[in-house]
Amino acid sequence: MKKDFIEFMVRSGVLTFGDFITKSGRQTPYFINTGNYKTASQISKLGEFYATLLNEKFKNEKFTLFGPAYKGIPLVVTTAVALNNKYNLDPLYCFNRKELKDHGEGGNLIGAKLHDEDNIIIIEDVITAGTAIRECLPILKSSANVNIKALIISVDRMEKGQSNLTAIEEIKQEFGIDTYPIVTVKDIIETLHNHPVDGQIIIDDTLKNKMEIYLDKYCIK
Repeated sequence: MKKDFIEFMVRSGVLTFGDFITKSGRQTPYFINTGNYKTASQISKLGEFYATLLNEKFKNEKFTLFGPAYKGIPLVVTTAVALNNKYNLDPLYCFNRKELKDHGEGGNLIGAKLHDEDNIIIIEDVITAGTAIRECLPILKSSANVNIKALIISVDRMEKGQSNLTAIEEIKQEFGIDTYPIVTVKDIIETLHNHPVDGQIIIDDTLKNKMEIYLDKYCIK
């Protein structure tokens, strides 16, 4: 699945290479932007990759999916649909508004109503410093005394968070939440280095060297 997913990101224009600045302010030679998925077939296929990982890790368990606004919204919807279509599962799902609604039904969650002791699995795109997760946890906990069971992401950049631990390790240490990526940055390098996608070499020796320099500076091996 890893090779298929990495090539899928490349073909979709989601995994790109160049000079970028991450949300945490780091200059990086590669970037993953799930906002570049733009066709029905792409978002449908993306959901299948998430659903496959979820089914592997949490088969026969009951959970509610949560997608943090904004990128997490299409991710959580397509994942829920794929779980239903591919595995005949029917999970609840919800996502948040960025602004609290003070009329109608009110609140800032849309979709499933959360209850105490519900098991929540957060669906996100990429984790770099863990900022987005720290922002959404208070939203979930203010709705009900839920159990945050896991975080599912497309790519683990394997970067240091606010300490010398990776962001994933910090989230585990601080909140007790396990994170499961579809692939890691190491998987990306190993898969694409001097291996063509549709006849084109994506990561040559020069780019591999740039990525390894970045890993040495910001990542934990």
